[in-house]
Amino acid sequence: MFKINDYIMYGTVGVCQVIDITKETLMNNIEKEYYVLSPVYSKYPKKTVIKIPVDNKKISMRTLLSKEDVNSIINSIPETETLWINNDRQRNDEFKTMLRSGNCDDLIVLIRSIYLDKKKRKLDGKKACKGDDEIMQTAEKLLNEEFAIILDIPPEEVKSYIKSHIPQ
Repeated sequence: MFKINDYIMYGTVGVCQVIDITKETLMNNIEKEYYVLSPVYSKYPKKTVIKIPVDNKKISMRTLLSKEDVNSIINSIPETETLWINNDRQRNDEFKTMLRSGNCDDLIVLIRSIYLDKKKRKLDGKKACKGDDEIMQTAEKLLNEEFAIILDIPPEEVKSYIKSHIPQ
């Protein structure tokens, strides 16, 4: 269970701060606990809050990684396997499932796989798939937000931080 002021990853919303834990009585007199979350980096207005049941199983919620975990993930990027499914619809479904998992290793696989495919397509004179671009942008957003909080840097500096810390 999370505590008030904890930072967590919440689905594809990204990094949120737990600002309260409330109890509400539902119509059938059942009392239910809710996390009240405030997105840290949000396209929504600053006052936006999200209420999510403490026992939520549908949308991924997890604690943020440690700084050691982040550095370990960055060090492993050159050896990260890629995943490619030639069927656009199947690939899109699989990538969205990985995105929703919120797992940083999965996000790295997505970003690396799509990046390498885009590079190959460009050499072949082809455009990247729109669905792949959207998934890559979301994966980068989630990764940048989490790493930014952990590394105490702005999200827009995460990419250069990663590049400068990848082992050669």
